[in-house]
Amino acid sequence: MRSSTLRLVVALVLFTCVFLFMRYYEFDLPVWSYLTGNNAVDPALLHLQGEFVESHLGTTRELDGSLTLRLIAEQYLFVPHCVLVPAETPIRVRITSADAVHLLFFAGTTYKLRAVRGTVNEGRFEFPHPGVYSMPCHEFCGAGHYAMRSRLVAVARDQFPSLKPGEIASCGPR
Repeated sequence: MRSSTLRLVVALVLFTCVFLFMRYYEFDLPVWSYLTGNNAVDPALLHLQGEFVESHLGTTRELDGSLTLRLIAEQYLFVPHCVLVPAETPIRVRITSADAVHLLFFAGTTYKLRAVRGTVNEGRFEFPHPGVYSMPCHEFCGAGHYAMRSRLVAVARDQFPSLKPGEIASCGPR
């Protein structure tokens, strides 16, 4: 009887440890990203080097003509705070976190993207019509979580090319 009780306790402890490990490391993302490190970034150097330096944040046009939106999540804000994209156009969204796990959600859509410290996560989204999409954090990340919200402004597809780079990067004056 004692042996079966010990096995049960060990099994429960093991299950709890595995569950907490998976929850902490967000294994709903592809496991190979963690094992291979191909999407790894150094959270301490995000603003200093690589694709997440300040001049690369926001919406940028790539050499092939596609659009990429880069964001950094950190307690308790998304950087940049406001981004501009064209409506009815596929957008590649890349996000990472400087500190904790965050979940970027685009209100009015079913789109969401998890930001994990040290990892770059990517999604492809298309906003169906011009408008303002609130971007709250949907993962509790600390005491200031309730105020962690930004916005995405989708403009008409034909209006987007005429905007200046500074306007595109940070929702500047239009």
